Amino acid sequence: MTDLTPMPRARPWDASQVLPWRAGLAYGLLGLPLAFAALPLYVVLPHYYASDLGLPLATVGALLLLVRLLDAGADPLLGRLSDLLYRRSVHAVLWLAGASALLLGGGMAGLFFPLVQGTAALAGWMVAGLLFTCLAHSLLVIAHQAWGVRLGGNAVQRSRIVAWREGAGLIGVVTASALSVAWGAGTMLGVFALALLAGWLALWQAPRPPFASTPCEWRAPRKLPLWQPLAQAPFRRLLAVFLCNGIASAIPAALMLFFAQDRLLASPPQIALFLVLYFVSGALSMPGWLRVVRRFGLERAWLAGMLLAVACFGWAAALQGGQVAAFAVVCVLSGAALGADLAVPGALLALLIERQGAQGAQDGAYLGWWNLATKLNLALAAGATLPLLQWLGYVPGSQDALALQHLAWMYALLPCALKLMAAWLLHRLLIASKNPTQGVTS
Repeated sequence: MTDLTPMPRARPWDASQVLPWRAGLAYGLLGLPLAFAALPLYVVLPHYYASDLGLPLATVGALLLLVRLLDAGADPLLGRLSDLLYRRSVHAVLWLAGASALLLGGGMAGLFFPLVQGTAALAGWMVAGLLFTCLAHSLLVIAHQAWGVRLGGNAVQRSRIVAWREGAGLIGVVTASALSVAWGAGTMLGVFALALLAGWLALWQAPRPPFASTPCEWRAPRKLPLWQPLAQAPFRRLLAVFLCNGIASAIPAALMLFFAQDRLLASPPQIALFLVLYFVSGALSMPGWLRVVRRFGLERAWLAGMLLAVACFGWAAALQGGQVAAFAVVCVLSGAALGADLAVPGALLALLIERQGAQGAQDGAYLGWWNLATKLNLALAAGATLPLLQWLGYVPGSQDALALQHLAWMYALLPCALKLMAAWLLHRLLIASKNPTQGVTS
């Protein structure tokens, strides 16, 4: 007799469980290609269009600023779309993630293999390609982050979930760094496409957050202002710290290739090694930061990471040409500081969403504004520092002593000042406050 019993549906994740490594990997693996894409888009692409394709540095910076501002402005809307998808079904989320992945892969290929020539045509191609690619990337990132937020758990569990996603992301960045420097864009994009497919397939096997038992209509059950998360004082405080710290981290990312090539006189293999050391150190530091979180809490762990970064970049500012070994040590130590920046803020945001009663309903709305802030960091870093460097007399390949000194100050000392400001804000708004409602985990 034929068994007509329907196949059991995947059970929602029990937040009280300890996340097994297989479940963490299945969720986090998509973070690898998403971070893989970020390095070519935000680090390699400006250098490629300025140095290889011949666009003026100020033009590249201005266009990047324009695109990133447009992309960032769309993130709250994409967050609203993510919430609507989660109200429908898990399959709606998974299939739209697949469509976004296809658009992302196609956009990346177009950017690194432009079909036009000439300054004006290349500028237009870069703007259109970046906008197309970044919107697809943003939707996929927000949907993936919302999945992790909805899994729930205490501070350590949320840090562990974020660590799986960001740890996989660091492996993606290392892979992208090595491939882009040593093997070129073609190999890099081929590996990226395979990683994107693997991450999407793995998400089908990931622990599933709670979904509605029946699909909802394609609309929100009640109208909420798009800026509703910004009306919450705890979110504004956390966002202020995140913005200041994020700009401090984005400036070295935008200037690293220029600093290593012209200030340190490093060779391409040495530059590739710097990137690998930085991101591998970040990945290896994740378990250590989880232990720090367990003992001292999320906020204090983040503060420690900020202060470590200040010490590292203060040292980097004093380095001269040929001091590649010293810079390699800087990359290892600053990479360890990066681990805190990756593991802690996302966990703080997830806890805040839960405390505000928005988990499972408005996760995407908060994540949309959060990712807008992330992109503002990147936009301001590239859009402000690159034209300023050109105004100060620096051009790629320059060996002018004063111009190189300005480059070192912009690469290292400006981030130190911003990191210290972020540390002060973190202590003032989230740690030292006597009002328990001001903090996130209080």
